[in-house]
Amino acid sequence: MIRKLIEEDRNNVLDFLSHEPSINLFIIGDVEAFGFEETFQTLWGQFSDDGQLEGVLLKFYESYIPYFTKPTFDINDFMKIILNHNGTAIISGKESLLKKFDACLPEHTRKSTYFCELTHQDQLINLENMDLVKKAEDKDAERIYKFIETIEEFNSASNSVDRIKHTIKTGTGRIFYMENDIGEMVSVAQTSAENSQSAMIVGVATLKEYRGKGFMHMCLTKLCADVMSEGKTLCLFYDNPQAGKIYHKLGFETIDNWMMLTIGES
Repeated sequence: MIRKLIEEDRNNVLDFLSHEPSINLFIIGDVEAFGFEETFQTLWGQFSDDGQLEGVLLKFYESYIPYFTKPTFDINDFMKIILNHNGTAIISGKESLLKKFDACLPEHTRKSTYFCELTHQDQLINLENMDLVKKAEDKDAERIYKFIETIEEFNSASNSVDRIKHTIKTGTGRIFYMENDIGEMVSVAQTSAENSQSAMIVGVATLKEYRGKGFMHMCLTKLCADVMSEGKTLCLFYDNPQAGKIYHKLGFETIDNWMMLTIGES
């Protein structure tokens, strides 16, 4: 049986998702932030005959994230909901789960990236000069935005000074940075989509002329230690093998791939 989830389902849903808090970072975060009554967000639960929750599907605007644990899970009801979407729809999630959708969707595109998780601090070595790594406050938002605009690999269209301020103030993300001798920002590491159980590493960058000097490693080390001191796990996506080496050196382990399927593109 499938039905829309309501506020009374909150504890049951979060318990179910907490089996893989990093994989379910986005669903957990959206439940904690927006609940079950918003017009732009809907959650469905699929239940066994004896009333046990077996799968959850999140719709957040045009994005869908399915999650289930049993290899024999029947995705037909989830598929019907997704295919009823008007316009472009994006389905994302753990690749081993999304392969079921990939095999039976109509014409669509796919993208896959590595998905890593950090659950322990064993390899977070306390480096020298770590006091040079600073934690950003909302007053630093404009500087951070201007720094991000200088990084070719970043798309600053998804950022703004107000959005950065909001992220810092609400605790849905945190930012650590380093400066050069004259106070210019040269390296940044950030989290996003933070919830009570996990956080996503995003926006890791260093100015070209300062790369290879260990600044990124220091920012990441201090950021990871700060997040994990609160009992949270960390996760991230990457598709660049060179970046992957840095993350694995810190103790991140690849737990799956993250797949994104897009249907209805014009």
